[in-house]
Amino acid sequence: MTEDREPRERFTDEELAFLRYARFGELPDRVCPEDRVELTETEPRRDRPDPAGNPDQWALRLGPGG
Repeated sequence: MTEDREPRERFTDEELAFLRYARFGELPDRVCPEDRVELTETEPRRDRPDPAGNPDQWALRLGPGG
């Protein structure tokens, strides 16, 4: 099944710059490489939320070995 596609509108670089400005506003100044700092995580990554409830109840919900 072929689908008729409308021709895509082409923008000039100036028009694209204006559309970016209209959508995102003014961009902040660039950060120089000498001003950058390395981040150090202070807490371990959390992939899951902390379990709720009593640990004795977890076995009832999860079953043996769960």
